[in-house]
Amino acid sequence: MTARTEPPALPGELRPWPWLRPVVADIALWAVFATAGALWFGDTRTPSATRDLLIPLLALAVAVPLSRRRPGAAVLLANVPCALGLAGAASPANVYALTLACMSFLLGARSATARTPLLVLAGCLTVDLAVCAVLRVPAVWWFYAMTMLPAALLPPWLAGRYRRGRRELVEGGWQLARNLEERQHLAAERARLTERAAIAADMHDSLGHVLSLVALRAGALELSPSLTAQDRDDVAELRRAISDAVDRLRETVTVLRADPHGDAADTVEELLGRAVASGVPVRWERGGPPPRSPLVERAVYRVVQEALTNATKHAPGSAVRVTIAHTGDTTRVRVVNTEPPDGPPPLVVGGNHGLAGLRERVAVLGGTLRAGPYAGGFEVAATLPHRASAQAAPPDPDGPADRTPSADAVPESVRRRARVRRIARWRFAAVFAFPAAAAAVFLPSAAYLAYQLTGSVLPPSRYEGLRVGTPRADLTPVLPARPFRYAPEAARSAPAPPGATCDFYRSNGNLLEEVDLYRLCYSGGRLVAKDTVGP
Repeated sequence: MTARTEPPALPGELRPWPWLRPVVADIALWAVFATAGALWFGDTRTPSATRDLLIPLLALAVAVPLSRRRPGAAVLLANVPCALGLAGAASPANVYALTLACMSFLLGARSATARTPLLVLAGCLTVDLAVCAVLRVPAVWWFYAMTMLPAALLPPWLAGRYRRGRRELVEGGWQLARNLEERQHLAAERARLTERAAIAADMHDSLGHVLSLVALRAGALELSPSLTAQDRDDVAELRRAISDAVDRLRETVTVLRADPHGDAADTVEELLGRAVASGVPVRWERGGPPPRSPLVERAVYRVVQEALTNATKHAPGSAVRVTIAHTGDTTRVRVVNTEPPDGPPPLVVGGNHGLAGLRERVAVLGGTLRAGPYAGGFEVAATLPHRASAQAAPPDPDGPADRTPSADAVPESVRRRARVRRIARWRFAAVFAFPAAAAAVFLPSAAYLAYQLTGSVLPPSRYEGLRVGTPRADLTPVLPARPFRYAPEAARSAPAPPGATCDFYRSNGNLLEEVDLYRLCYSGGRLVAKDTVGP
């Protein structure tokens, strides 16, 4: 059975009357059921138009469209003609068992769960057996209710569930393919954004620092006594333009998530030398063997560069002290600027993109960064481990900054797959547990009834050869091994010779239709009467 999915509509394609297709399909299905019912009704020996045709077709006319929204209720309605068929006098079998099988298949194909459909199937079987018990039907009817009706309910439902599962598997595969394609696009977009973030990082760290030094030199030039008033105004305007450019550059930089590898070639010493040459009062000291990791060395460079940039912008003229201490496995960087000569700097609202990016850069290496006011000035301090890994995860904004993924942690995809498999196993067991339980209940009884119905058959030719008055012992080789024990009450109550005991035999082994019953009556060890008491 091949699952078939309907192709999606093309862009701009309009499908007129989308409700028409299911309506036509339902009408066609009901027409097939009605045709089969009418043909069977014409061949029925004791037809009842109301019981065998009118009520079943009305019930199916409601059940077919109802199966799209309430497939369980549709199966219950489709079971009504089968239950009515158990009241038939000639045979319990009718064509509506096929319609019940079809509706049971739709129940499996259109129901996502198994619990409700299993309850519906159990309810149908309970109704059928209750009808047999209330009407006190013969053994053939019981055999039909315990074999044919369960066969019309359970296997089609399992086939419908298989078709639904296969269809969902195919649709899930296509959905997975679409998701993978979307992930490829997202990965490409993420790579592009990462590259843009790396460029933005270098622009902020390098160009921002250079612009700040240019603004500082312009400020120093503004105080030169050799400038005219017009030149001084032009230099002031130039300094303000450079400061505005630095501000706009900071505003374009967002939170950085990746460590750009396009580092400059200069060192911390060269950076500090340029700052001193620009007029920034910097004192610095560095002790211990430098780290071997270029990532740690570059992080030290970025910390010092960002701290100097902030000091020259927000506290111009303040003294800056830089301390870099290398130990066996850790490097500590501390940059402190004093309070500027003109008083404390104004409070800066927003911004801090440089410190945010710097904090993430340090966290990627497994270190910590502290930045805040200190003794009237400002302090930036970082601790960097030498055994840092470039693949460490960035800090979680909603949790502790030092939380790192465990190497022994089970991936989420593995846990979800295990959970889905566990649920699938339970559902698979539940789907087959009910049919297995039903088989365990019905099959022994059905097998016993079949044994009784087929083991007590007296062929008509042998029956005609029996003669009244023949000793019972002479008839034993001709008769079946056992009589039929489930003769109808009407046959048992038929008049018999006084003092005689009677046995019943079936005329053939038909399991789905009532047949003629032969009655043999004995008295004094001889056959005293034989007759046909009817079905």
